[in-house]
Amino acid sequence: MKLLRFKTGNIEKKGIYEDGVIKRIFGSVFHEYTVTDEVYNFDEVQILPPVLPSKIVCVGRNYSDHAKELGNSVPDEPMLFLKPSTALNSHESVIIYPEVSKRVDFEAELGVVIGKKCKSVSAQNALDYVLGYTCFNDITARDIQKKENKFTRAKSFDSFAPVGPVIETNLTPENLRVVCRVNGEIKQNGNTKDMVFDVKMLISFISHVMTLLPGDLVATGTPSGVGQLSPGDIVEVDIENIGVLRNYVHKQ
Repeated sequence: MKLLRFKTGNIEKKGIYEDGVIKRIFGSVFHEYTVTDEVYNFDEVQILPPVLPSKIVCVGRNYSDHAKELGNSVPDEPMLFLKPSTALNSHESVIIYPEVSKRVDFEAELGVVIGKKCKSVSAQNALDYVLGYTCFNDITARDIQKKENKFTRAKSFDSFAPVGPVIETNLTPENLRVVCRVNGEIKQNGNTKDMVFDVKMLISFISHVMTLLPGDLVATGTPSGVGQLSPGDIVEVDIENIGVLRNYVHKQ
């Protein structure tokens, strides 16, 4: 099932996307909801981020080829950093190229949406706490990251966390093709089977550090092929059985 948030006029709504249309729902995707007869076409609504996370937990260097392409070693345990909720961005929205950066990169990633409060869980039980999976683009001011040798400022500009357009709930994360296209050209073509630390291990590891709450996002790392974006570009993250997240790069 594909869950999403959207807007018609000034009204924010929730829905499920099936049979080629959006069906509005009432209630909570984390508890119970009912499906209504209110139906919309995908292209006649404004798609919103599918969740409003309290935090976005990201994992660095979780594909060995990506670590190598940036001249880094593969970590012995998951390397975590956070993006603020204010970086959140949605499908068909603008990525703002900040004036202080000369190099902004794309990073296509599988996003995991937490479905219920998750603290100190085992890897064996970790997927029981997942609502579903989505597309994520970990936009990065690479020149700032290299200059500071830190992640926070480089990863945290407003608009630097595009996510969506939907949450797919009926999915297993172990073998999914992850593709990034820029202006229609494939730049990344990876698979989640090549993760250094799989989704179950990541959720367990993170939950022993911090409590994950319903709606929180875990970005699981990017395969090799990351590269530079320029103002005017169209960037797409395409993940097998989930969909395509599309964004447009504009100058600040």
